[in-house]
Amino acid sequence: VSSSRELVSFPQRLFYVSTKIQKVSKSFVAEMTTASMPGMIYGTAWKKEKTAELVLQALAAGFRGVDTACQPKHYTEPLVGEGIANFLSANPKLATRSDLFIQTKYTPFPGQDPHNVPYDPKADIQTQVRQSLEVSLQNLKTDYLDSLVLHSPMRSHEDNLKVWETFEEFVEDGRVKQLGISNCYSLTTLKQLWKAAEVKPTVVQNRFYQDTKYDVDIRAFCKAADPPIAYQSFWTLTANPQILRHPVVARILERLNKSGDGSIAYTAPHVLYRFVMDLGIKPLNGTTTPSHMASDLAVAAQPGLLTAEELAALKTLINEP
Repeated sequence: VSSSRELVSFPQRLFYVSTKIQKVSKSFVAEMTTASMPGMIYGTAWKKEKTAELVLQALAAGFRGVDTACQPKHYTEPLVGEGIANFLSANPKLATRSDLFIQTKYTPFPGQDPHNVPYDPKADIQTQVRQSLEVSLQNLKTDYLDSLVLHSPMRSHEDNLKVWETFEEFVEDGRVKQLGISNCYSLTTLKQLWKAAEVKPTVVQNRFYQDTKYDVDIRAFCKAADPPIAYQSFWTLTANPQILRHPVVARILERLNKSGDGSIAYTAPHVLYRFVMDLGIKPLNGTTTPSHMASDLAVAAQPGLLTAEELAALKTLINEP
């Protein structure tokens, strides 16, 4: 979709319209929020014309989770779908659609390029959300999503609920398995949404960095929630150069590379990825280098790589309790 004008000229059947969701039972919510979320997820922002090739390479390397957004300004969602389809068609014995965790986002209008909006910007919020979902399903060549995320909070709690109640329709009809919110750095906003929601959020995706004190309070709330909320981090490496070059990390690397079998040349990014995963965080990884894809996944598969003493030292760098 290259413009809202083209979008609204699509056949009427493209857009799903539903009556307001009925009250959802707790057992139904539990059943619908059990999509398997990998410990590390491939991120697809800013990859433009290389998106399909990189998604294919990431899945071939072993990634089984892919994150994108219905936001042409920063994501090329149709090429994400192409990369996934190419991988599945080339590897029918290796993986099927049910083996993959596909997550996308509804991006509110202020986050869109006004000249390339994937829904009718003049429509009401609920219609925008429904149109965005239909475009995503078409782009990703799938009939369901494992996770649908609100890309950033709306301007008011009331508008957050308009989006969320529409999201809940998708859970009810089986087209979405679980719901989440991104760029939510206010614990109050998250608590308000969680309290009001019939289908509770099970994903929070935030930038993991010093300016927000590494979301210590938000992550604690996520861990204590019922059902628990998975905390996904983005810009894990880019936003933390001071950690990557810290002497604590250098000492850990010295031990790992001396004591290892040589199969992996450990780097500072490996240490940071392993650290956040040991905290229970699921990092997005947007590398464009196949060798990094393989080694990052290898580190992700090594719980216990860092000693208790090393974890304690790393925690002091982010004021982790």
